[in-house]
Amino acid sequence: MLPVCDWHADDPSHRLRRIFQQSHCLFPAEVLMAFRDAQVAVVGGGPVGLMLACEVALHGVPVVVFERLPEIEWRPKAEGITGRAVDIMDRRGLMIGVAETPITPPTTEQQARIAAGERRPDSLHPKAFPGARHFASMFLLRPESPDLLVPQQLLEQDLARRAAELGVEVRRGHTVTGFTQDDDRVRLDVDGPDGPYRLEAEWLAGCDGGRSMVRKLSGVAFPGTDGITTGYRAFAEIDDLDFHLPGWFRKDGGLLVYEEGPPRFITLEFDGPPENRDAPITAEEFQGALRRLSGTKVTVTEVKKITRFTDNARQAETYRSGRVLLVGDAAHVHSHWSGPGLRLGLGDAVNVGWKLAAVARGWCGEDLLDTYTSERHPVGAQTLEIQRASIALMRPGPHVDALRRLFTELLLRDEANRQLTSLVDDLHIGYDMGDPSLTGPLVGRYSPDLRLRRADGTVRVAELQRDGRALLLDLTAGSGLRALAEPWSDRVDVITAECDEAPADALLIRPDGFVAWSTPADPASLPDALARWFGPPAGTA
Repeated sequence: MLPVCDWHADDPSHRLRRIFQQSHCLFPAEVLMAFRDAQVAVVGGGPVGLMLACEVALHGVPVVVFERLPEIEWRPKAEGITGRAVDIMDRRGLMIGVAETPITPPTTEQQARIAAGERRPDSLHPKAFPGARHFASMFLLRPESPDLLVPQQLLEQDLARRAAELGVEVRRGHTVTGFTQDDDRVRLDVDGPDGPYRLEAEWLAGCDGGRSMVRKLSGVAFPGTDGITTGYRAFAEIDDLDFHLPGWFRKDGGLLVYEEGPPRFITLEFDGPPENRDAPITAEEFQGALRRLSGTKVTVTEVKKITRFTDNARQAETYRSGRVLLVGDAAHVHSHWSGPGLRLGLGDAVNVGWKLAAVARGWCGEDLLDTYTSERHPVGAQTLEIQRASIALMRPGPHVDALRRLFTELLLRDEANRQLTSLVDDLHIGYDMGDPSLTGPLVGRYSPDLRLRRADGTVRVAELQRDGRALLLDLTAGSGLRALAEPWSDRVDVITAECDEAPADALLIRPDGFVAWSTPADPASLPDALARWFGPPAGTA
């Protein structure tokens, strides 16, 4: 018989929790200790699961994270935080002190070398183009802001630190084996180090990767395209360090990446997906890929870290099924070129985290969670299209060679380069915020990181959102906006300041950084926007 950690609608403790929620008060920590369940359960303790847990916990909602691995896995994964994900880290005060990679766009001479032909030995070597990012192995993208080139594992460590500060319970070595849901709860079956047990939660978030158990059991369809490649990312020792020139090279069979000191490799062959992605990777298997692509008899003497991948591209039909939400790779999978997975998953987490907290706290109705799918599903779909295009442009053969030369010449034009960089870095994203009468020119777009002058000094918008709360920026004195927003003061901070580069007189910024209302909309429409995103005023729910 499994031990059961239950709380029910007719249980006094459940009623007490609801009283605190509906009164818009934080649930006292000493009362929480009486509960062995959670309002939100997160399956998957990678960076996306930890980020989501932190976002929910910022608003005083109890969260439990289940991670099957007993400790952080150090096999090759994402090696940098790029694009919009850098802004997300900044808005939450994460990865502070991590060195940024400076932006030094390729010179005109360097760009011309690529346009003239990509067969030169150094034409695709990343060290020849500091600050540039590749698309389809073409080093031509010029990002607008610095990247954080750090292994994914360091981000996981920083998120684990933040989760601990926020009181998130992370249960490592605990595997969720199944769940059921009804109208008001989800029941999870868990295998822990001390045996199986059961836990109940109001909401379940599946952050458990591309082969998500949560997605499969929720019955959400996962249509898409099968992979056509097999690739390896590895740190390995070889018998001949001069077996090939270092750099990125398209070959007759695919792509070979070789970086010196310590040796790092990426191989990609267009010979179909792996027969068994779960099978152990042997040195001989990886060595075969190196030999086929390099045309040499190089020998792999030691494999230190290695991972196998392909380019299947699939997306969940919906990101919500009842009381279950799919976040990150559980909602979408694709090839990893240009590093979209971590960036896209973190964007999912900050989009749905504050919404889930608002529903769990009783501020908003469950329909707010439907905006997670309506806003993020199109973003995921476009990412899949970009990644399919990237794979297509890496195919070997003279027809693709011609297409790449044409594509490279187009990317030498600043407008085209900026547009593709914006797409790859998720800087283009805009959401439909609903009622057109509430909109201004910035509504639905990511808010600029304005520098605000207040009586106590200058502060950036990003620094004001470290606690995950919404902001109403009143950049003109005597507007009366503070009085209009006062009934939502438990959820929205009103900031009165001056700003030289202000794009509007007033902006309402959601916790995820997107503008929900701005002038020149009629100030009288502000309460409608506040109610739309943050629920009824305090005391009227």
